[in-house]
Amino acid sequence: MQSDEKLAGYENIITGDRTGVPSPDAASTVTAAAVPELKSLLGLAVAAVVVGALYFAQDVLIPITLSVLLSFVLAPLVNMLQRIGLWRAPSVVLTVLFAVGVLAAVGMLIGTQAANLTADAPRYAQTIEQKMEGAQAFAAARMASLSKEFAPRIRPVRRGSLAAAPAAEATGERRPVLVEVVQERTSPLTVARTILQPILGPLETTVIVLIVAIFVLLQKEDLRDRFIRLFGSNDLHRTTIAMDEAGQRLSRYFASQLAVNTGFGIIIGGGLALIGVPSAAMWGILAGLLRFVPYIGSFLAAVAPIALAAAVDPGWGMAIAVALLFVIVEPLVGYVVEPFLYGHSTGLSPVSVIVAAVFWTWIWGPVGLILSTPLTLCLVVVGRHVKSLEFFDVLLGDRPALSAVDSFYQRILADNPDEALAQAETLLTDRTLDRYYDEVVVAGLRLAGLDHARGTIDDRRAARMCASMLALVGELEDHRDGAGAAPVPQDAPAGVVACVVGRDPFDAAVAAMLAQLLARRGVATRIVTHAAVSRAAIGTLDLSGVAVVALCHLELVGAPAHLRYLVRRVSQRAPDAKIVVGLWRTAVDAMVDDMATQLQAGGADQVRTLAAAVTACEAALIGEAVAEPVS
Repeated sequence: MQSDEKLAGYENIITGDRTGVPSPDAASTVTAAAVPELKSLLGLAVAAVVVGALYFAQDVLIPITLSVLLSFVLAPLVNMLQRIGLWRAPSVVLTVLFAVGVLAAVGMLIGTQAANLTADAPRYAQTIEQKMEGAQAFAAARMASLSKEFAPRIRPVRRGSLAAAPAAEATGERRPVLVEVVQERTSPLTVARTILQPILGPLETTVIVLIVAIFVLLQKEDLRDRFIRLFGSNDLHRTTIAMDEAGQRLSRYFASQLAVNTGFGIIIGGGLALIGVPSAAMWGILAGLLRFVPYIGSFLAAVAPIALAAAVDPGWGMAIAVALLFVIVEPLVGYVVEPFLYGHSTGLSPVSVIVAAVFWTWIWGPVGLILSTPLTLCLVVVGRHVKSLEFFDVLLGDRPALSAVDSFYQRILADNPDEALAQAETLLTDRTLDRYYDEVVVAGLRLAGLDHARGTIDDRRAARMCASMLALVGELEDHRDGAGAAPVPQDAPAGVVACVVGRDPFDAAVAAMLAQLLARRGVATRIVTHAAVSRAAIGTLDLSGVAVVALCHLELVGAPAHLRYLVRRVSQRAPDAKIVVGLWRTAVDAMVDDMATQLQAGGADQVRTLAAAVTACEAALIGEAVAEPVS
């Protein structure tokens, strides 16, 4: 689709299609040239304002964002209760109460486990201190042995001059200063404030999140309709699809993550209990919660249990066992369980996940780190459906940034046939060679031909690109299609097909592809250069034994007069040969249809794909009529 739009734009420029557009004067030309720069500056200003608003308004935006995301998590449970017959309000209340109960139970379990752990803290500290002393003693002994072996002999330091200074200072008389430590009296209000202040902030945020989540769940349809009216009433279909996709993907993502991380926490907690680490349930819960942090969550969850294992066990066996537990379980969950449950990807590229984590952590701190993946996923979904925000999908999504045609054209334009060959090998895993040539290569060469007609590509660069293309075609000579491809006929039709190169610089590559495809079908071919069919040279051209003449032309603009004259010259030179003209499908089919009508009047069959050209040549060799047009 992108390539067709690009082709249509190029052709309008080349053919001078300016219907209904007045001729611009100098002032309007300058203004039009300045519009992209103004749009870029405006976009940067808007981006700066948005980032500033996200940073300075985080106290308001974080609870709202948490509420919306919590509503996505609880929405499947609310829908399930509604399906069994409950009304919306009781379903929402029961769901929220259930969520609060789960959170309270988890908090109580963590508090109980932490209290039990605190009672044995002095013993753990003594074990750690002994290990540190042992490590220091080992290091000192090792340094001493290395000093004896490698260090030069050190002369003793004379201490006479150093001892004189304290003796001189001792001659002065100093009087002791009495210091009295008075403990400040604290009022009960100060004590209460000290205890409650760290608790009130998170408690206040939790209450706000729950209240907003309840209203979001109760008014889900109304909020959706208002959002559509505000942002997408002009394109109701696209806005509805975007919102449905965002809701479904976020709900699926959170449900899957919750299930996977809960299982991860249970496995870690059970493993720690078997190893003998104290408060194993608390560490399992924390491991499940920290795994919501992308990439580094599991490593953060492993630090405290490993340190505690080192404090509990006089040796190092328990700490090594805990480390092995995390090293074994995390790859299994990340590379086996997660792809099995919800696919290999969330729709985000790996680089975008890391960049998003850094950005949201900078904006909102640890909460932003946890929310970075779902927020970025929302941006990607919006970018796939809103044209002005498409750059989010390009920068953050996991879909290829370039289509197969654009990617091929870029590689040939960069004179890199090796990368083009690597792309071809990838694409040929699920398609035949003629489909690859038609859908990717010919489409890419059409873009190159249009750029050459515009003057963007000069003749020397076009020749280098054509040479790269010929090298690619030669590398694919031995390629064999998969089991689904049509078998090569045992008895090939007799006769020779002459593939005549057009006057476009890239027609030689198309002729080479057609000759290769015909040769794979057992048809004898020969390639005729464009110079050989010119008016001056066609009189000496030997077409004896040629049953079909295939004219390969990428030229997409201009009148087909030269093709009609070329068909006439070839017909006069080889009156018994069947002529097939390849005018490959373009975005402007009316132009090709007009050419086909004029060429058919001159006695030539017109085809639009290489596969159709192969079929037409085979049909002409065995004397069958070719349907017009073959496409």
